[in-house]
Amino acid sequence: MGRTVMIVDDALFMRNILRGIVVEKGYIVVAEAASGIEAMKNLHTHQPDIILLDIILPDSNGLDLLQSITASYPKSKVVVCSAIGQEQVIQKALDLGAKAFIQKPFKPEKVIEVLESLET
Repeated sequence: MGRTVMIVDDALFMRNILRGIVVEKGYIVVAEAASGIEAMKNLHTHQPDIILLDIILPDSNGLDLLQSITASYPKSKVVVCSAIGQEQVIQKALDLGAKAFIQKPFKPEKVIEVLESLET
């Protein structure tokens, strides 16, 4: 369980970093998205177990997208991964259904720790 991942981030370099981390740990990246619209299309097609979601996207607010994801796919485990680390933003993400919040810049160990915590 929890082996397929979708990465949602408008920065290609960040998607590449996250892909490298999760693939090395044995997860399968089934989709990547650079926008909210792309994320929702991929979500409907692939229905990943875990979604790594940035807050700042070119066409949508990641927190609004988080609400849509958790409403449409309540079994998906969303991890918000963002440079916006204000306490109220982190709390809102968790209140909206995120399973965890990873603040950028992050260490690969932190991503792995969060992913492994979702397995239990």
